[in-house]
Amino acid sequence: MPKLTVIRGPDEGKEYMLPTGEPQLIGRSSEALPISDNTVSRRHAELTPDGSTWYIRDLKSNNGTMVNGVVIKDRIRLEPGDEINVGITTLLFGINPEDRVFSPVLLTDEEQEIDVELTLPSSGDSYIGDAIDPTAAAEDHLRVIYALTSITARIANKRELLDAVMMLIFNEFKPERGVIMIPGATPEAPMVPGIVRYAAPPTDEDTAKIHVSTTILKAAMDGDGVLSTNAMQDPRFASGDSVQQYQIRSAICSPITFGEQPFGAIYIDSSTVHHAFDRQQLALLNAIGQHTGLALANADEHLKRVNSERMAAIGETVASLSHSIKNILQGLKGGADVVEIGLHKGDLDISRNGWGILRRNLDRIASLTMNMLTFSRKLQLQLELTHINKIARDIAQLMEKVCEEKGVALIVDADPEMPPICVDPSLIHQAIMNLVSNAIEAVEPETGAVTVRVAFNESRPDKNKAGAVLRPAVVISVIDNGPGIPQDRLAWIFEPFNTTKGLKGTGLGLAVTKRIAYEHKGRIRVESTPGQGSVFKVILPADLDAQLDPSATSNRQSGNGESGGLI
Repeated sequence: MPKLTVIRGPDEGKEYMLPTGEPQLIGRSSEALPISDNTVSRRHAELTPDGSTWYIRDLKSNNGTMVNGVVIKDRIRLEPGDEINVGITTLLFGINPEDRVFSPVLLTDEEQEIDVELTLPSSGDSYIGDAIDPTAAAEDHLRVIYALTSITARIANKRELLDAVMMLIFNEFKPERGVIMIPGATPEAPMVPGIVRYAAPPTDEDTAKIHVSTTILKAAMDGDGVLSTNAMQDPRFASGDSVQQYQIRSAICSPITFGEQPFGAIYIDSSTVHHAFDRQQLALLNAIGQHTGLALANADEHLKRVNSERMAAIGETVASLSHSIKNILQGLKGGADVVEIGLHKGDLDISRNGWGILRRNLDRIASLTMNMLTFSRKLQLQLELTHINKIARDIAQLMEKVCEEKGVALIVDADPEMPPICVDPSLIHQAIMNLVSNAIEAVEPETGAVTVRVAFNESRPDKNKAGAVLRPAVVISVIDNGPGIPQDRLAWIFEPFNTTKGLKGTGLGLAVTKRIAYEHKGRIRVESTPGQGSVFKVILPADLDAQLDPSATSNRQSGNGESGGLI
């Protein structure tokens, strides 16, 4: 169980355990982790788990939320050792305070003696002229860039990308220490560490500190890679040549840029006794910085597109739902007016008619609300041994009044030998209710007929695949004699907000039913002939408790009106 430890602030030393699978709120409200810092908002930030991984997002707090000194704008993944700043409080995530890695220290020229050996613009050509074997050096550079391209092509998360780049650098350059500096969020901290890595764990706080020259860092942020040696200006080393020699370090600092846009800088160093870097390595690190900058620019553009598409989807969703809600509200208002007229005239029959209108629209808004909740949230199945026959009969009883008013026959044809199966009963109830409601609305008054058929299919050989066996399944069929569905619409009837009902529908019912079937590792199939009605079949595995695998997230969809998981 991970924990948060307060390392700075009024509650310093306090620890908060993070229960598995339960989101946690950081703030001063009654349901949040108890923090006495008055500069923290009531609902400041939220921690959410996804398996063993934790994420954090700011809840539009007054002072913002920072992770490792950087203000977060979107939800980001937390790593053990991350420092979370809320108000004047700093929380350490996932490790004990004594195990944390200390941040790099920026030093001025007065605090550090610097000897700049070479400066190369990052936009210049790769330098391999002085190599003993230029061909081998070129091949080596090409191999590193190829590996880097593979990394940048498959990783979209900025933090994971920088971490993978740093790992590649350590494998190729063999430094003792390294840090990727990224722009900070405040003038007081213009550059902050994004990724810190050591070849070997530091033995104490002094060896953990990476001293980065502000002059070198500024040169890198201006677009120049720098190869240098440096020594701390410390009187303790004046009389000890061996100690002084150990303190002299060879360092490379290369910019991470794309065009004119700086994203940060890569700094690596090593004691000159262990290893001294050369100009070819500087040129190669410059190239790595350029490729990394391109990947970060692409990630920014991708995020902009995603946000744009998300806003467009939100607009489309709001527009679709607003029409549906407006129609329901108009129905409620019309029903209320009829009830009021009946009450004013003292005519109970008129009031009964108005109440019927009110009840139907209340049912519509209840159904819409349930579908919206199911569609928008991550479903957590509450599996129980359930008799599907009972669910079908309960739905028929609930829809009895609607069928009587429309003159529709509703028949339940359930296998009396049906065994109970492991499903989430409330979700299956919602899925079948959506199909039955659609069928009742589709058929003609007085002549319409809807049948809910529940059948059990035992395991049997798959005639389409030699040696394969179809697992036992329950098939729930909702059959109607309505107008049917045109073939050109079958391909998209399960898409959200696509409806054939005009102003009467929201386009969420079938999308939600499909999702419920999929979450149960089942599928949904539709068979329809214009003028002859439709058959919707929900096929659920009868051994769901034995084969449910949370890691299986793929589903199949064909062009034959079939959609869902695996059976």
